[in-house]
Amino acid sequence: MFSIQLFDEINIVEWKELYLASSYSSFFQSPECYQFYSQLSFMTPFVYAVEEEGELKALVSGYIIAEGGRIEQFFSKRAIINGGALIASDISNDALNLLLVKLKTELQHKAIFVEFRNFHDYSSYKSVFEKIGFEYHAHLNFQIDLTSVDEVFAKLSETKKRQVKQTLKAGVSYELTHNTEDIIDFYQILSELYRNKIKLPLFPLEFFETIIKDSMGQLIVLKENAIVLGGILCVADNKTVYEWFVCGLDKKIQNIYPSALATWAGIEHAVNLSCTRFDFMGAGKPDKEYGVRNFKARFGGNLVENGRFLYICKPFLFKIGNMAIQLRKII
Repeated sequence: MFSIQLFDEINIVEWKELYLASSYSSFFQSPECYQFYSQLSFMTPFVYAVEEEGELKALVSGYIIAEGGRIEQFFSKRAIINGGALIASDISNDALNLLLVKLKTELQHKAIFVEFRNFHDYSSYKSVFEKIGFEYHAHLNFQIDLTSVDEVFAKLSETKKRQVKQTLKAGVSYELTHNTEDIIDFYQILSELYRNKIKLPLFPLEFFETIIKDSMGQLIVLKENAIVLGGILCVADNKTVYEWFVCGLDKKIQNIYPSALATWAGIEHAVNLSCTRFDFMGAGKPDKEYGVRNFKARFGGNLVENGRFLYICKPFLFKIGNMAIQLRKII
């Protein structure tokens, strides 16, 4: 006996129990993350769950988002599921199939595409996803197994060790902060990076102010003489710290490497929280050159390929949107 549940029907206690028990759990599938999404004006959160024989067996939580004016939003509306599905170890394929069908039916008129960004190995369920129409796309990531600070630092490449030490020796410090001015300074550096180098949309300032002031995320900023040079925004669950955003004013000052130090500060923070893993949240497609992947590789993590599941609701609009993204990167 199966039943599909929406947010108002889901028992929060059962959601938390599944979250704590599942080997597929991540911060992004927690009730707290859904509640955070619900506070933001620029995205629409969603959650669907399936019960099997009266027990919660799987749940999918994410958000719908678009950028720009009415025309640009028409070509950019998408549904993102960070972390992948939250699944019980004893779920049946039929129950997962029912959940994915519901997800597809509900979102196909609300978004151009639906994307699961997996942080775990879902190969056991690949056939179920594909049967519903989700395509699997290879996508890389780095994850660091954490022990002591000294042992983790020893795994860094010699270049990264040197950059971290030189930056600290130059007088750059780092600290956790909730300060509004620090958030704004960090956001300005991050915005410039996304606008000029990454050339992809960035969440509005509202996202960063809300997640930090609600203590849902941790912002570590780097400073020299009280001037912010970069930082890292992390979120954590009871096992893993996730590097959501990182930036630094690299190549601005000789012998200072803010991005390297910011990344190390996040890793050190994860060790101090007694987490067992630091997750870089993506390292690009394996068949494409990606400079960020080379940067992340030098921090001693394990290269994993957990991939993504993609369902294209509106193929024509998807094609136009991809063309716009590629044009933005060229310009």
